[in-house]
Amino acid sequence: MPTIHIEVVETSSLGDRSYLAHDGRDALVVDPQRDIDRFLALAGRLDVRITHVAETHVHNDYVSGGLALARATGAAYLVAAADDVKFDRVNVADGDEIAVSETMRVRAVATPGHTFNHLSYIVSGPAGPEGVFTGGSLLFGTTGRTDLLGPEHAHPLAHRQHMSARRLADLLPDGAHIWPTHGFGSFCSAGQSDATASTIGQEKRANPVLRLEADDFVTQTLDGLDAYPAYYAHMGVRNTAGPDLIDLTPARTADAAELHERVTAGEWVVDLRSRKAFAQRHLAGTLSFGLDGPMSTWLGWMADWDAPLTLLGESREQVAAAQRELARIGIDRPAAAASGTPREWAAGDATRLGELAVASFADLAAARAGNAPGHLPAADVVLDVRLRGEWQAGHIDGAVHVPLPDLPHRLHEVPDGTVWVHCGAGYRAAAASSLLRRAGRRVVHIDDAFGNAEDAGLHFAGH
Repeated sequence: MPTIHIEVVETSSLGDRSYLAHDGRDALVVDPQRDIDRFLALAGRLDVRITHVAETHVHNDYVSGGLALARATGAAYLVAAADDVKFDRVNVADGDEIAVSETMRVRAVATPGHTFNHLSYIVSGPAGPEGVFTGGSLLFGTTGRTDLLGPEHAHPLAHRQHMSARRLADLLPDGAHIWPTHGFGSFCSAGQSDATASTIGQEKRANPVLRLEADDFVTQTLDGLDAYPAYYAHMGVRNTAGPDLIDLTPARTADAAELHERVTAGEWVVDLRSRKAFAQRHLAGTLSFGLDGPMSTWLGWMADWDAPLTLLGESREQVAAAQRELARIGIDRPAAAASGTPREWAAGDATRLGELAVASFADLAAARAGNAPGHLPAADVVLDVRLRGEWQAGHIDGAVHVPLPDLPHRLHEVPDGTVWVHCGAGYRAAAASSLLRRAGRRVVHIDDAFGNAEDAGLHFAGH
């Protein structure tokens, strides 16, 4: 008897998953990211034909590749009939059944909550339902957030989210798999989970949406929501209009003179190397957004939309990888790029190179006690750049709080003196430190896990 196989296509930088379901011959792709070459290559390796592409909802956190993939393959493009889009698609509504192949069928289920017109897709084989693609509805241990369409809709959509999750649990057997799009670090998720797989039965035992009554779930969900990336405002518009094809041809190469001009002009010249490499040596005035972390999320959140970006990497491959990540959120073409070393970017001029002091929370505790290690300056200001919810859960007593996404426009609020900057693990603090250094501030980057702060003897507030 033919078996349905589910292939996961991870986009870990955005915290999302896409899927390719196939029976060995024909395939359905669900919620594809914009760089469709990954799905075409996967289908080629599996020797299957993509006959259908399905969207669970109009995405807010990335530019969809669904339309481009459907056009490239000739596949039917399944989109909620209620969504007002500007392109041809196959209208799908609650209860519709689609034959993907002779052995695989999908049933659309209306699951509003994350968006008004959200759909989930129950996948069935010869033996019956095997699982459901849940998009931003029922996730591993949580659900999709309900405030992305505006705060005025958050409360009623949270109630719908509760009903939708309960409906899926009622429709499917406990052994049915769930395959969500969000919940792996995406800001589209109301919470996060370490789970890598789950079933309806597991979610009944662990997921608040299936354990709490509606009012309690709504209250808990809305209380837990924090800020989400500013670039989300552009994604829905782009996806309903019909995204154009991705362009991953190499960006124009900038020489040292042009890099100097762009830095001097105050443009965003982004260093993609690791934060440790940046701290050791960098082109002065550049900003640290290492490709080894969620670069596109934070950079896309903070940089002015449509502002020129210049990418600096150790290699052309690193620049190309960053270009792909940024294109996924609609930042299509860097103004320029360069690969090599800081010395090359500075044309050998040592006065155009910088470094960044790095410390631990133990070093901060010593500095606050008046015993700063000899290579570190006094801790005049402690700046916490974590998000609001993290700050409220507990923070270092006396610290100043400016969430990283707000920092470009609130640099003037950081008190005078040497600034010791921290976040939760070091990545965001590196970005913040580089912004402060560009503004002429003296900075120490605390590259340490926040869990070590209390162990170091630092006093806390907000617990």
